[in-house]
Amino acid sequence: MVFERGMFKFQGMKIGLLNETKNPIDNRVALSPIQAKELMERFPDSTIVVQRSDIRVFSDDEYRNAGINVSDDLSDCDVLFGIKEVKSSTLIPSKHYIYFGHIAKKQAYNRPLLLAMMGKGITYTDYEYMVGADGKRLCAFGWWAGVVGVYYTLQGYGLRTGEYALPKPDLKFQMKDLKKQLLSTDLPKKKILVTGNGRVSQGAQFILDAIGATRLSKEEFCSNAPISQLSYTVACHEDLVSRTDNEPYSHDHFINHPELYKSNFMTWGRYADMLVTGHFWAPNQPVYLDEENLRDPDLRIKMIGDVTCDIKGSIKSTIRSSTHDDPFYDYNPNTGSEEKAFSGENNITVMAVDTCPNALAHDSSKYFGDMLIQHVFIPLLKGEADQSQVIRGATILDKGQLTERFSYLEAFAKGEE
Repeated sequence: MVFERGMFKFQGMKIGLLNETKNPIDNRVALSPIQAKELMERFPDSTIVVQRSDIRVFSDDEYRNAGINVSDDLSDCDVLFGIKEVKSSTLIPSKHYIYFGHIAKKQAYNRPLLLAMMGKGITYTDYEYMVGADGKRLCAFGWWAGVVGVYYTLQGYGLRTGEYALPKPDLKFQMKDLKKQLLSTDLPKKKILVTGNGRVSQGAQFILDAIGATRLSKEEFCSNAPISQLSYTVACHEDLVSRTDNEPYSHDHFINHPELYKSNFMTWGRYADMLVTGHFWAPNQPVYLDEENLRDPDLRIKMIGDVTCDIKGSIKSTIRSSTHDDPFYDYNPNTGSEEKAFSGENNITVMAVDTCPNALAHDSSKYFGDMLIQHVFIPLLKGEADQSQVIRGATILDKGQLTERFSYLEAFAKGEE
């Protein structure tokens, strides 16, 4: 039997894993077959059902072989887990949905989805706002985005120069395959600038270290001295900006007064051959690479892997996102427009896939599932969701009504802003 307490149901819960419906397609899932099996063994009064899918990285038969029921119909499930946004037409009234919604920052293209959930009395929780006591996200794919971002950037550089070829990842591509391909390729003796110090940057650094790239100090990187192999350095906010009044950088001051800072990016851009972005950027902060910088003949960078993918944001050559099927396009710095990938020597090639972890859907799904089990599934299945600040703090809608934390979305939902 399922009882009610607060906004969440508990005991004898039935959980559904949704088929992804967003285009471009996403192959990831919230639980692997083994993870789902282990959860059902731990909580025998509860049930996990997987919606049939022909795109998921784990096949329907893999779930069946693990003892998990596969069905088109999830209407009798209590909580429905997805990865990306759900089609409004598929929403089941009065259910609890958990997925990345891209709503809480007032993304206009998803206003109809928010309205549909409100109209159908849905409870909605967003992974993006699941944070620990320190405010850091608990359930995220960022580390994997950094790993894949490096691979795509190196792949693009090879395609641009014709020096080597790295294969396109397929559905079953895993970390071991990615490492094998990079380690068996004669990679160029070039410099990569990695920005940021969060999970994306850490993932990028991990794979560069794993394939034997040399990490350089700032002084070594910003030098014309020859290098003997693929090399990289990391630049964080304090390296990328400086105060306009020449006072020392302070992180708190930068966050509170970004208008008093300017970009120092060309300090690095004169010496980098490739850029992999992993920094956080807000619209009120300095633009790192503006149109003038991109035209500057001193800018050496010809391959940009913009993993953060802020469209026309801190890196102005990122004029749109790209897809796994077609990851690259060229930016013409003289016209500020897009051109066909690898079509001009003076162009800058851009990789701006905004779902990079999907290239390693097998590994990243299991990684994500481990985090969800710890922070979401166990509290839900133990009947402790109402006591979980992680879940409550990330719940945007309770039975169609905006929760207190997200009440600021009311005017947005009405189309008033």
